[in-house]
Order: sequence, then structure tokens, then C-alpha cells
Amino acid sequence: MHPKEIRNLSQTEVARQLDQSYQELFNLRFQYSTGQLKNTARLGQVRREIAQFRTIMREREMAAAAQEG
Repeated sequence: MHPKEIRNLSQTEVARQLDQSYQELFNLRFQYSTGQLKNTARLGQVRREIAQFRTIMREREMAAAAQEG
């Protein structure tokens, strides 16, 4: 998912996507350790998605804090 697309999502949708990405990462790590994972590049892709979700959530937190004080 592209960062511009993520920014168009609501906060709850971003949180839900983040949870799904963490679950996918867990499953991919499990498949990797058992030798069942064919596309190992997907591990890096999911980690990058998680970083993007967390960065955008943090941007929103900082913007909300700046508006308060």
C-alpha cells in the first residue's frame, strides 16, 4: 500500500491494517522457520508496510499534540 493511500484511511483503519500486517509477519516468520516460505522477499515488504503504518500514525499523533498545545 502506498503512503498516500494510507494517509487517506481513518485512524481505526490504519490500526486495523497494522494489526493485520503484524499477523502476516508472524505467519511469514513461522513459514520461514519451517522451510515452507517460497517468497522470502515478502518478509521485507511486510516489515516496510508496518513501518509506514507506524510512521503515519505517529505523524497524526504529533499533529494532534501540536494543535492542543
